[in-house]
Amino acid sequence: MQTLYLGCLALGVIFAVVSVLVGDLIGNALDGVFDLVSFDFLNPTVLAGGITVFGGAGILLTRYSGLEDGAILALSLLIAAFMAVLLFLAVIKPMDKSEVSTGFSMQDLPGRIGEITVPVPSSGYGEVMVKFGAGNSLHTAASFEHQSLPAGSKVVVIEVREGVALVSEFEERKGADV
Repeated sequence: MQTLYLGCLALGVIFAVVSVLVGDLIGNALDGVFDLVSFDFLNPTVLAGGITVFGGAGILLTRYSGLEDGAILALSLLIAAFMAVLLFLAVIKPMDKSEVSTGFSMQDLPGRIGEITVPVPSSGYGEVMVKFGAGNSLHTAASFEHQSLPAGSKVVVIEVREGVALVSEFEERKGADV
């Protein structure tokens, strides 16, 4: 039985090392292969984690407990199942829903505050930088009120017409009268 436990532990360690080194390449190559049988809890990370815990628990229980082989096997399976469920619920499931993206739609621009990076003449085009999530995006800009806007000035995007952000100078109020 110790050979089984040691094999499972070694398999888990090898899987971890291979995942770190070439995980993205393998993931891209196998993209869509397992979509036919897609159960969330059958995630390769959960399965490999469970097998590794099974092997480790089996080795530890064999060495440090006086239990019989059948009891050690059953207890190792229970520990592995518990840890796999814990791994799935605490790590895999929350990470599945999290995504950091710099993607946006041009319809998201109106109302956003930006900064002029290339001066906008009264009748012509310049450039505005708008912050989206973790990154900045640069857009062709024109003055909504046909005023020239120098580089570095804060603006608000009023609307987007034909792929051009129409901007107006942003005036911050210190205190609002209510």
